[in-house]
Amino acid sequence: MKKVILAPDSFKETMSSSEICRILAAGIHAHYPDAAVLSIPVADGGEGSVDAFLTAAGGRKVKVRVSGPHLEEIESFYGLLDGGQTAVIEMAACAGLPLTQGNPHVETASTYGVGQLIAHAAAQGCRKIIVGLGGSATNDFGAGAAAALGIRFLDAQGCAFLPVGESLSRIRRIDRSGLLPALEEIELIAMCDIDNPLFGETGAAYVFAPQKGAGPEVVRLLDEQLRAVSQTVQQELGRDIAQVPGAGAAGGMGGGLTALLNARLQMGIETVLDTVGFDRLLDDTDLVITGEGKLDTQSLRGKVVVGVARRCKPRGVPVVAMVGDIGDGIEMVYDEGVSAVFSINRAAVDFFVAKTRSREDLALTIDNLMRFLRQIGF
Repeated sequence: MKKVILAPDSFKETMSSSEICRILAAGIHAHYPDAAVLSIPVADGGEGSVDAFLTAAGGRKVKVRVSGPHLEEIESFYGLLDGGQTAVIEMAACAGLPLTQGNPHVETASTYGVGQLIAHAAAQGCRKIIVGLGGSATNDFGAGAAAALGIRFLDAQGCAFLPVGESLSRIRRIDRSGLLPALEEIELIAMCDIDNPLFGETGAAYVFAPQKGAGPEVVRLLDEQLRAVSQTVQQELGRDIAQVPGAGAAGGMGGGLTALLNARLQMGIETVLDTVGFDRLLDDTDLVITGEGKLDTQSLRGKVVVGVARRCKPRGVPVVAMVGDIGDGIEMVYDEGVSAVFSINRAAVDFFVAKTRSREDLALTIDNLMRFLRQIGF
């Protein structure tokens, strides 16, 4: 009996990673009915990350009432894995752009609810908490989350306040003495797939705030605020996180979780593979199929296809990448452990047409691969 592991990323605006796994598994079983197929849908930290982890590793969803982007009470959730030892939180579940209902005001949005989810998971006895940074409506440096966990931010008059994106420069002192004690014993991982710095032309405000409804003046204000809080953090905590890759994720929350809560920034694929015990699952595996929407030079920086291939290469397990589009200059993926790359696009059509037929095209591509493998005696 063959053993195949499926570990694809989602195809943006097209198919979720879980849906891709279902299509691939059906295609494999059509030719190898007895094959053992393990599905590991890969999360990127944004919406759907909790469901992807639960599908890959098993567990349950916990519902909690917390504060939304503008501190309104909402019902949110997180996932519990490993018998309750690990929690997975997608910050978009309480601070995501869709929750603003067309009235974003990124400059006043808060991540306070994210801190409430972290606190709830800590109270359940979790030893590791993964926070997915994606799809945010915020630009508050994660200060809201930190405040919910007991950190006090004081202004020039010594008064505590809740910072948001437009008021980070008001912070003069950072008091960590009230931080939730349980966090001292918890491994906190901030999961993201971008390497943007905190501020500047490629930072959180200039790159992502326009996607959250911010105009040019607000973007400049938010960038100035992130510069200011970076200096305050360096003075107060001795942490220089301005140029840390990923510090600009989720409106600066990557930098904030690192500086304020001692979180570890980690690429999404590494987080997923570690959490599901991928290296152990590779035992007796005959084939791994991975994929992402577009394979290009950015993929070489450690995204899903390359992340999976790097784990498989030392074990000699062949890796097939099924992708939507193939960019130029991807030949180095073969050195990383990828055995073959296939585009599912079977016709030269515009993306807006291609995505309407992507499911059928993916099914035909996996069928084509299985027919070939069966012909050569796989």
